[in-house]
Order: sequence, then structure tokens, then C-alpha cells
Amino acid sequence: MRKKYLKFLSLPFVIALLLILLCNVIIDTSAEEKTFSNVDGIPKNRVGLVLGTSKRLVSGQENPYYTFRVEATVRLFKAGKIEYILVSGDNATIYYNEPSTIKKDLVKKGIPQERIFLDYAGFRTLDSMVRAKVVFGLDSVTVISQKFHNERALYLAEKKGLTAIGYNAKDVAGQQGFKVQFREYFARVKVFLDLLFNTQPKFYGEPIEIK
Repeated sequence: MRKKYLKFLSLPFVIALLLILLCNVIIDTSAEEKTFSNVDGIPKNRVGLVLGTSKRLVSGQENPYYTFRVEATVRLFKAGKIEYILVSGDNATIYYNEPSTIKKDLVKKGIPQERIFLDYAGFRTLDSMVRAKVVFGLDSVTVISQKFHNERALYLAEKKGLTAIGYNAKDVAGQQGFKVQFREYFARVKVFLDLLFNTQPKFYGEPIEIK
């Protein structure tokens, strides 16, 4: 009886595991030769799209994902690979504002504030990609985040009619990196569910021209 029960449980588990792996492979394959880690080798784009994250961890320490994305953005801008920066992130409350926080740190590092535009409704990667095209009128963009995140963003961009390449910020190793990478497998499954059900951004709003 116990063996039959375990056999019954194992089939759904195997199917779910295969689906998770398939989603991961599709997104990895789709992003091949579209992400760059060397600033010298990446093609130029007018706009770089920084995907927001919190500046600090729950512990109060600075979030390395945040730090590395800011550094990557500055490096790309100063190399002349982008002319404008669109910061897309969560602005859920008056106490939590990813775009404004990133802008402040970019300005501190020498980026002219008139070259920085903010998308306060980038609550999810899907929202950021769709709004870059629909609200900010972009046809092409360089996405700036860690490689695993860029790959997912580029897949969504392609499906939503936005031409995109990715500039890979430095990744994070150790336990924190492992946890984020593990969650990424499930985030990639969510991509296909969102596409299947035609999930829309939480907000659209009036068009904003980047110039």
C-alpha cells in the first residue's frame, strides 16, 4: 500500500519538475547571445532600463544585487553605451521607493539627473517590460540586472514586442545567491502563466517621452 501511494505521489512531482526545467531551458535558450558582461562588447542603445530592487536587506545590510546594478548602470553610461536611463521599480508606499532611491545613487556617482527617467509602476518584471514599450515609447532597450534576471526580462520583452539586450551586473554568490537562484526557477514558470493568461501591468498611465 505504501509503495503504491509513493508511486502515485511521484508522478505529479516528476511532471512538475520537468515543467520547471523546461521553462528554464526555453528562457535560457531564448536569451543566448543577447546578454553581455563586458561593456566593450555590448552594442549601443539609446536607453538603459534598470530593474529595481530594494537597497537594503531585512537585516539592514546593503543589498548587493542593488549595489551591483547601480555600478553596472554607471559603467554602461560612462562608456557611452547608453544615453538615457529608465529606472523601473516598486513605489508601493511613501516609505519604499525603488526608482527614486536608485536615481539618488546614480546622481551621486555622476550621472546627470536630466538623463534619468523614473517608472514608479514597475512592480514586476512584466510590468517594466510592457510599460517601457507602451508608456515610455521604446522600441529597443538595454536591460540592466543580474544575468538570470536579464534572461527572463528579455524573454518577456520579446513576447511583448520590445527589442532588448541585457547588460549583466555582477552576480551574488553564497547562501543569498543560492536562495535567489532557487526562486528564479519558479519565477520563470510564472512567466509562462502570465503569457498564457495575458496578464497586464497593474498600471499604464499617460505616455512619457524620453528625450
